[in-house]
Amino acid sequence: MNTANRPAAGAPTGSSQTRLVVVRGNSASGKSSVAAGIRDRFGRGLAVVAQDNLRRTVLRERDRPGATNIGLIDTVARYSLDHGYHVVVEGILYAEHYGAMLEHLVDDHLGVTRRYYLAVPFEETLVRHASKADPGLPAAVTERELRTWYRELDVLPGGIETVIGSDSTLHDTVERIMRDTELSQLPAHDN
Repeated sequence: MNTANRPAAGAPTGSSQTRLVVVRGNSASGKSSVAAGIRDRFGRGLAVVAQDNLRRTVLRERDRPGATNIGLIDTVARYSLDHGYHVVVEGILYAEHYGAMLEHLVDDHLGVTRRYYLAVPFEETLVRHASKADPGLPAAVTERELRTWYRELDVLPGGIETVIGSDSTLHDTVERIMRDTELSQLPAHDN
């Protein structure tokens, strides 16, 4: 990976007023829906840094250790925080591939940071995948691929993530994160 254009770990980012939320989990666990729900609930001034968008759409890159998208996620999150945005980083974000970057980002953030892992059993993953809004997605991504990608409780080391089970509704998960981060008490931006 080319690290020449990547911010150095240890470089403070954001401010005491910014919020950083990391939402991780397997495919079809609800990460994107949670991130969208937080943004809808908060309003302007909250950036969603989505792994799928940066890795698959922007770079069209495979998920592998040392891939370019890891630094891009870090850079976009830091840039947004440094410009006063609250940030939700969401994606599968395998601990093995993304753990070090997330650890540096969290350590460097000057404001409130919370990390969540959405723990959804594989059988529920299949049900949720089949009900995705994009009708082409369930056909394009097979059960075999989902099984290959699935990692049971791929949590970051040290028990630093709040694990949210599949029994938590989307509404309840969004509301919990809004409370935990105090985003529910902060005003949206007027820009």
